[in-house]
Amino acid sequence: MPLIASIPSPSSGTIDIGINLHVYGILLAIGVVIAATMAERRWKRWGHDPHDFQNIVVVVVICGVVGARLYHVISDYQLFEGDWLRVFEIWKGGLSIWGVVIGGMLGIIVMCRRKGYDTLGLMDAIVPGLLVAQALGRFGNWFNQELFGEPSKLPWALEIDKVNRPAGFEHFATFHPTFLYESLYCLALFFLLVQVERRTRLRRGQLGAIYVMGYTFGRFWLEHLRIDDANLVLGFRVNAWVSALCFLAGALWFRWLGRHSSTDEQKYQSLAEPNGPAA
Repeated sequence: MPLIASIPSPSSGTIDIGINLHVYGILLAIGVVIAATMAERRWKRWGHDPHDFQNIVVVVVICGVVGARLYHVISDYQLFEGDWLRVFEIWKGGLSIWGVVIGGMLGIIVMCRRKGYDTLGLMDAIVPGLLVAQALGRFGNWFNQELFGEPSKLPWALEIDKVNRPAGFEHFATFHPTFLYESLYCLALFFLLVQVERRTRLRRGQLGAIYVMGYTFGRFWLEHLRIDDANLVLGFRVNAWVSALCFLAGALWFRWLGRHSSTDEQKYQSLAEPNGPAA
């Protein structure tokens, strides 16, 4: 069948303004600013001191970026064999959301313990903005022509230059735009979390648990579409296993918090106020 329509890919992942700026890095920076601004706004709206978040955000972001890169390097170490200096080239892609969450969570736990802040409450404040940042950051994969899915002739199939097609797929011109699928999924999950938060009296930390379950549920299926090189365990991609295990952990965490955590009354009082935004 002839191709009716398709999504073109950018010819370059950089913008030349006298120096080459990598779009992936720009989008990551914008995503961090958006996520931090939303989290601080939510924290303040719930009646907390906005300086609480400002006091930890730099450390949390650094831990998230370091964790994102370390996870990618460890899980796909074969990509760096023979040229380990490429480990530091984060502007070219290769930041794992799993590492972001793990590294950022460790940063939050450590800093909140040091400062005496509400760890679970801060996590709940952060996750909606994190989803928006993820949705934006995925467009970096579009600019880099990476992490796309199987060949496709759907009207929204993604055009990939031959030089960026994996071995064995050189004769296919269009592929599933998994970057777009995940971006739209993250935005849908963001609106779902906001509505759940408005309509349900969750315990501290449960919004974070819903984020973990919601994101990993979608990511599990997206992993089956992707054709980039990845290590396999029992026939499944490593990240598919991570998704399944994190989903289970999120469900257990949600249940445990329902029995042992408390409700933030200040938070729900602010949500009940007229025109009180949740995010």
